[in-house]
Amino acid sequence: MAAKYFGTDGVRGRVGVAPITPDFVMRLGYAAGKVLAKARDGAARPTVLIGKDTRISGYMLEAALEAGFAAAGVDVWLAGPIPTPAVAYLTRALRLSAGVVISASHNPFHDNGIKFFSATGNKLPDALEADIEAALEQPMDCVPSEKLGKARRLSDAPGRYIEFCKSTFPNALDLRGMRLVVDCAHGAAYNIAPHVFHELGAEVITIGNQPDGYNINEDCGATAPKTLAASVREYRGDLGIALDGDADRLLMVDASGRIYNGDELLYLMVKDRLATGPVEGAVGTLMTNMALQVAFKKMGIGFERAKVGDRYVLEVLQEKGWVLGGEGSGHLLCLDKHTTGDGIVSALQVLSALRRSGKTLAQMTADLTLFPQALINVKIPLGYDWKSNAALQAEKAAVEESLGERGRVLLRPSGTEPLIRVMVEAEDADLARSMAQRIADKVL
Repeated sequence: MAAKYFGTDGVRGRVGVAPITPDFVMRLGYAAGKVLAKARDGAARPTVLIGKDTRISGYMLEAALEAGFAAAGVDVWLAGPIPTPAVAYLTRALRLSAGVVISASHNPFHDNGIKFFSATGNKLPDALEADIEAALEQPMDCVPSEKLGKARRLSDAPGRYIEFCKSTFPNALDLRGMRLVVDCAHGAAYNIAPHVFHELGAEVITIGNQPDGYNINEDCGATAPKTLAASVREYRGDLGIALDGDADRLLMVDASGRIYNGDELLYLMVKDRLATGPVEGAVGTLMTNMALQVAFKKMGIGFERAKVGDRYVLEVLQEKGWVLGGEGSGHLLCLDKHTTGDGIVSALQVLSALRRSGKTLAQMTADLTLFPQALINVKIPLGYDWKSNAALQAEKAAVEESLGERGRVLLRPSGTEPLIRVMVEAEDADLARSMAQRIADKVL
């Protein structure tokens, strides 16, 4: 049965509009708490960790979640502003029942969302999300006063996570002599990422580190990397690192201001691993550039495409027993380093590859030429049935026939916003753009 509230990355939407309202989020906390308590089956009282990004609405939603968990008899640890992957790590490291993140990732400040991690630091399986949705349909109650949950601050959460990130970088290497420009997107990593790179020896220039509750992802970070590219040139940096609002995405910039997306960084990481040992395969998504598929085949490395979304990349990695995967948007997974996508940890893997090889980003990716892609996002009304649009489907089929084996078309809804994403990949950039526009014009 299709989920009513949970999307590809938890429950997300505009603040003040259902389901991102205080009353619903309190009921969500209560429902999740009851499911967690049932799963423990009489064991020690469940305890969850709540982290958030820097959105103004985080205060309200944090209080609502805390109340819901307390009413269900679940104890809460509050980590404050901290990256999504930090919650995944700390939940596992502290042997907690679950982790909860209040964030809308790369979305603007007026959106927010709730996503959960299991005790092992993984995204919740669909079955558990279904149990929470079922519990949401039941009336909210409250345990007796003597069984109410308690809340406490986890004041050393940032320090614990900083040390974890550093532990994923080889002990024999350091970042001395490197000038890094780090764009924190005015988000959850604003007081964490700069310390990680500085403590490993780099000179760090930080931008996007003045959150005010409203400026998260605003013309900065991984969703607007041109800001970082300009800063790298201005400060004469060796490299630039762009994170998004909850720091689970990574894009990078070299000294010339050239931007490297997630596909290129995944290729670099696979190439680095291959230089030191065997790599069975890597996982991309339906959006991953065809050039990677071609390159990995030449390298004798398997390649699989998952549905769009890092949770689906993770599922295929686990199914195959592989380690590396990612998306062009910058979600990168290194399962021998972390259980989830982590922008800071991924940046450290790229930096270690550059240190080991003595090469630049351009040199490491010189033999990868991406096929031109055109992506057009078309806003749609909520509940719009785009699949029943006969004119759209006919235009898509016509474009596919025209491209033949020279390209491909992907039409899909966003999992986090009311958008239809139209992507066309072709040998020629102008052709890709014109074909994408033809399809986009038929969406509504």
